[in-house]
Parts: sequence; structure tokens; C-alpha cells
Amino acid sequence: MTGASGSGVTTLGHALASEFAIPHHDTDDYYWLPTDPPFRHKRAIPDRLRLMHEMFLDRPAWVLSGALESWGTAIADRFDLVILVQTSTSTRIERLRRREAMRHGFSEIRGAWPVLPETEAFLRWAAEYDSGGLSERSLLRHRVWLESLTCQVLTVDGGRPTAELVEMVKTFRERACRTQLAQ
Repeated sequence: MTGASGSGVTTLGHALASEFAIPHHDTDDYYWLPTDPPFRHKRAIPDRLRLMHEMFLDRPAWVLSGALESWGTAIADRFDLVILVQTSTSTRIERLRRREAMRHGFSEIRGAWPVLPETEAFLRWAAEYDSGGLSERSLLRHRVWLESLTCQVLTVDGGRPTAELVEMVKTFRERACRTQLAQ
């Protein structure tokens, strides 16, 4: 599944993996080299793909969350369903503020989460997802990529409760299986 930062992609990925009792993987674990603080240095594309092959790609079932439209074409044929999680910008930014505050050890202070200066650039970047172009991680780039896939694509509202989204995905998959059996 894919979508903007803060849309609920990873949360839904964990929930679906738990529901189907299969492993969950996140593209960030392969995209970024381990650093402290995190998310500073990218791993080379061949190394990302090699690690993914070593960890899970050859297994019969798994859930992968995150963005890989700019570098994961070589594994797209392994997808049987891609879920685009769309969530309002205001909800995403609030989630990201909360996540970044917790990551840096802050707790809620009268409804406001402090944001460190280095986090502001990330939040501005995340807020531009809906209006961004093809040269950046954006809704437009995700939609173009989704159109190129041969698997089924489901779009869900990341503002809905996670349990409801899991049920939507289960229903979608059940209908798809029934359709395939009927053909």
C-alpha cells in the first residue's frame, strides 16, 4: 500500500498483516540506511531490492507499505493488490506532528506538540503531496504509477478507522476471488 506521509499506510499495513497472519515490511526499512538520527542516507537501489529479495519477496504472502513508485518497478509484478491510502492534508500533518514529537521524546502540552526546526522542512514537504508534480512524491506521481500496474488497485480513505479499512480490504479481496473463480 502507498500514499502520502501520515496517511495511515504503515498503520493499515500492520493491521492487514496481523489480520491475515503474514509478515509486514515497510519500504523505509529498505530505502534508508540505518543512521542516528534516522532517515539521513539513502541505500542504493540495487541494495534495496537485494535486501527485499533476501527478506520476503520470494515468500508466498506478505504486506508491503510505503512508497516505491520511483524505484520498485522491478518488483511490481509480484503485487496482487495495491492500496492507495488517501487522507486529508490537515489530518496527515497533525499525525506527522504528533509522530515527530513522540520520536523526539516530547509529550502533548495543552493540545500542542512542539516541532523541532529540522522537522519543519519535512512537514512542508509532506503538505505538498496533493499538489506536487511528477518529479516528487505526490498524488499525481502515485496515480500515474498505479495506472501502469497490472494488479488490482483499491483506494481507501485513511481518515476512516483502521478496523473499517481492514474490513473494506477483506471484502474487496473476497469479491475479487469470487470473480476470478467465476471466470
